[in-house]
Amino acid sequence: MKQKILLQAALPAPLIAELQQRYQLIDYQTLTPADFSAVAAEFQLLLTNGEARVTRELIAALPNLALIAVFGVGYDGVDVAAAREHQVAVTHTPGVLTDDVADLAMGLMLATSRQIVAAQQFIQQGSWAQGGYPWTRKVSGSRLGIVGLGRIGMAVAKRAGGFDMSIAYCNRSPLDGAPWHYQPDLLTLAQQSDYLLVCTPGGANTRHLINRAVLDALGEQGTLINISRGSVVDQQALIAALDAGTLGAAGLDVFDDEPRVPDALQNRANVVITPHMASATWSTRKAMSQLVLDNVQAFFAGHSLVTPIP
Repeated sequence: MKQKILLQAALPAPLIAELQQRYQLIDYQTLTPADFSAVAAEFQLLLTNGEARVTRELIAALPNLALIAVFGVGYDGVDVAAAREHQVAVTHTPGVLTDDVADLAMGLMLATSRQIVAAQQFIQQGSWAQGGYPWTRKVSGSRLGIVGLGRIGMAVAKRAGGFDMSIAYCNRSPLDGAPWHYQPDLLTLAQQSDYLLVCTPGGANTRHLINRAVLDALGEQGTLINISRGSVVDQQALIAALDAGTLGAAGLDVFDDEPRVPDALQNRANVVITPHMASATWSTRKAMSQLVLDNVQAFFAGHSLVTPIP
């Protein structure tokens, strides 16, 4: 008899198909409250993704839950404190998506500064016949400030080095062996940056870390790039800064209330937006899926989990 898994959020179709061959997946979204109460004790494992919320209430409602397996590197939607209180392990899929996210961060930096999307629309709208596109901003040799120098932040820093950018970062503490300048004060980092890249995890501790004061410090020539979590940036303050011209530009892959993106962030030459797709390449999603499978198999076999959260 196949072991049961509670599927709480959307996962890639190939991963679902692979899991269904080995296990019995029950879609949480299809259960009525009465149905859920009747079967809650049957689940030891909950599958979710990096954007979903796994609340204290849900964890408590699953009396035999022992593992929450997250498809994604971010797990800020999981109430980790509640999981620990209930002796529930949490796994995620770190490492394998680092390169893709770093690549998109550089892509957003280039696309935003050179206004590539708006320039393409300029051609498509027939405007080139009336004159050339307005001048844009150079990336090479600029100053990059990184908020959160983890795996992804370091990968971006290495790429930015190829563009001869001067690099500084803000962390809770300096990283041993990091060759880039450590700046403990976020406002100072923003003031000294042409590009401010947000790489910090989401969650309550970093909510609206990038606020109006930080955006003002970045200034009318500065560009904000966010490939972390929408919650880290005060979205209304960002819109206000763009409207007022006190912030130069923004490149965003994440938003406050996905998949809803405010109209005020759309159709602006100085704003490039993508639909939370930083890790969405075939090779990386395949590798992420394999990590989920590996963790699920290890759990049911009684082996050590492959990628438990720290």
